[in-house]
Amino acid sequence: MKSIVKRMLLKQMLTAVILLPLVSCETVQTTQGGVVGVERQQRMVVSSEEIEQASSQEYAQLMAQERQKGTLNRNPSQVNRVRTIANRLIQQTPAFRPDAQRWNWEVNVLTSPEVNAWCMPGGKIAVYTGLMEKLQVTDDELAAVMGHEMAHALREHARERASEQAVAGLGISILSAVAGVGDVGQKGMEYAYMGVLGLPNSRKHETEADRIGVELAARAGYDPRAAVTLWKKMEKVGGSEPPKFLSTHPPREDRLSDLANYSQRVMPLYEQARKR
Repeated sequence: MKSIVKRMLLKQMLTAVILLPLVSCETVQTTQGGVVGVERQQRMVVSSEEIEQASSQEYAQLMAQERQKGTLNRNPSQVNRVRTIANRLIQQTPAFRPDAQRWNWEVNVLTSPEVNAWCMPGGKIAVYTGLMEKLQVTDDELAAVMGHEMAHALREHARERASEQAVAGLGISILSAVAGVGDVGQKGMEYAYMGVLGLPNSRKHETEADRIGVELAARAGYDPRAAVTLWKKMEKVGGSEPPKFLSTHPPREDRLSDLANYSQRVMPLYEQARKR
């Protein structure tokens, strides 16, 4: 009898946890669909102001550290190259969200062997020299990288992940307490969450960023097909790939196929931009 009551209580609690985001979450459409058709609605419990404020503070601290190390914007020609490409991409952001062109964009180059680039919420961009030097990227390929990272900011993926984790963390804590499963059981729930929801959502974010990125590049006059050659270069420095179900990124073959498909879809935008 006690086990039946416990199961009923757990079922009710689980229902409450599932319904919580439906009651307290804000359903938003952070971007317009564009030619690539990214139109998935998103649920948020964390405000964009909170995320952007935290990101601005973190970015300022990171740049101060890099400046102190002498690794911030060391090579003027590289900085000019990156900022020129970024400015052309930024001019195309209203195709997805009109307010983005008014963001306080910042673009800096960090001297580091790391093959990396990122864009924080609100348009805070960093490109590492290792990306340019180790991969010998063309301007088209660099636009593909930066367009992808800017797409994460446009779609507010960081805010979406923070919202998702806030709700999931609350739900897991409540269920663990009610079930009396202890730390080991709670850790098992966390792993289950990551496998069922967390990682697939991360892969979804990466695919959205890929598709928006190629459209931004095409609209800015950069060959969107360079996204394919870029990720092929990435394969050579990326090392072994984790299994699909444990990866936050789509498998390489899936990703290359999707990029090839969507880069062809936006080719008319590229051809039109080249005529301007």
